[in-house]
Amino acid sequence: MSTERSTVAREIETVWRLEAAKVVATLARMVGDLGRAEDLAQDALVEAMQSWPRTGIPRNPAAWLTSVAKRRAIDAWRRDERAAEKYALIAAAENGVDEAHEPDETRIDDDLLRLVFVCCHPVLPPASRVALALRVLCGLSTEEIAHAYLVPSATIGQRITRAKRALSAANVPFEVPDRTEFDERLASVLEVVYLVFNEGYAATFGDEWMRPTLAEEAMRLGRVLAELVPDHAEAHALVALMELHGSRFAARRAPDGSAVPLAAQDRMRWDRLLIAHGLAALDRADALGGQRGPYALQAAIAACHARAASADDTDWQQIAGLYDALVARLPTPVVELNRAVALGMAYGPDAGLEALEPLQSDAALAGYALLPAVRGDLLERLGRRSEARQSFLAAASLTSNERERYELLRRATDADPLGSDPAS
Repeated sequence: MSTERSTVAREIETVWRLEAAKVVATLARMVGDLGRAEDLAQDALVEAMQSWPRTGIPRNPAAWLTSVAKRRAIDAWRRDERAAEKYALIAAAENGVDEAHEPDETRIDDDLLRLVFVCCHPVLPPASRVALALRVLCGLSTEEIAHAYLVPSATIGQRITRAKRALSAANVPFEVPDRTEFDERLASVLEVVYLVFNEGYAATFGDEWMRPTLAEEAMRLGRVLAELVPDHAEAHALVALMELHGSRFAARRAPDGSAVPLAAQDRMRWDRLLIAHGLAALDRADALGGQRGPYALQAAIAACHARAASADDTDWQQIAGLYDALVARLPTPVVELNRAVALGMAYGPDAGLEALEPLQSDAALAGYALLPAVRGDLLERLGRRSEARQSFLAAASLTSNERERYELLRRATDADPLGSDPAS
């Protein structure tokens, strides 16, 4: 019996991971308060943990959780002097009717995307907008978000707490912004969607190094957004970038669950339909004219890989040139790191190490596992095996993903099989 309950508990945890964002987004639209929506969703989860081991997980878990949470809200509001007003709010939400606004084609009938726009309201500082949306929309922990931003977890926790308070204090409505506010909030929304995709593409924490469902949700949100703003090049470019990267999912994982690096992937397993969609989205972005933005440049890099019939056919010099342009538009340490990889592939590992050297003292990359991992790869290609081993071991000590740690330790051993035991 305990084994059965443990199995159900794991299933509930999985369901919650997948459905929590939808439940919170729907409740936030209904009750108009993000903190209250999260509390109600948590209450519903507690009831599910008590009920589902006996009754089984319902066919539509999100609807079950939302129904329970809504019932709890109504029970609480029966004691509220403004109950009639709030009953009307829920009824309108349930019927898909917004009495305060006439229906028009600019509205987004998607609670998740609506919630992203709310979390990216101008009342919040840009960094807080992204952190809050990642926490609420994707259920990422403060540690996961901190890793994505290369800042302390405590900083992210403070941003999220203050953001919720600011939204509540400002009585921010849970609705899609009108056209006059789109440009002001669109950049943060695009960043949120892309960070969600990145967490799915390469998971920060846990036993699995990919979370395809999360990446697929980001692609879906990106497509909805691109349809809403068809004249915005970077929205189309972001869709292109995600779809081109997403096309590799099937080839990125070996049968034993381990990672398959890009150069070793079976390109016959790449999703050609997603590649075609991604290239078409990039063409739409370029057709709108103007200088390519950061997402378009990254999508162009991904397109170079997608168009190459094999790893040996990859035009690394073109990729290096695109990274030069990207650094000029987005001069972040992570972009500089990726540029070093491209230079190492285009002009040899010595060129990569030269570009990597200034980043060794960059405080923002001090705990970033990819920095020593890239250095290890370049050193191994130069035959400096002992140094490569030490770099791979350093990278393994920094990652929080078990699959990634295993791969880095394997590479350390492969680089220098006779090296000393890292535990000695």
